[in-house]
Amino acid sequence: MQALDAVMDGLDIETYLLCGSEQEGKDLALRLGLELGLGQVDVMFCEFDGYGVRVRVRKYVHKPGDPYRWLAPAAAKGGPS
Repeated sequence: MQALDAVMDGLDIETYLLCGSEQEGKDLALRLGLELGLGQVDVMFCEFDGYGVRVRVRKYVHKPGDPYRWLAPAAAKGGPS
């Protein structure tokens, strides 16, 4: 089993981005997800303080309603049965 198989929902990345507005910070955060090879990410939190934004983005591994790997029988996950 890979560690990624144990992720229940998603992975969050939080950072501070220098920018001129909250909207610019959100746009930069979305681009950061693409530049990191994560594809589409969702902005979960964004707060502008005059110099930049504290932002948290989430890359969903399993969105609600997806087939969850952790619910599959052990043999299907490659583990002991």
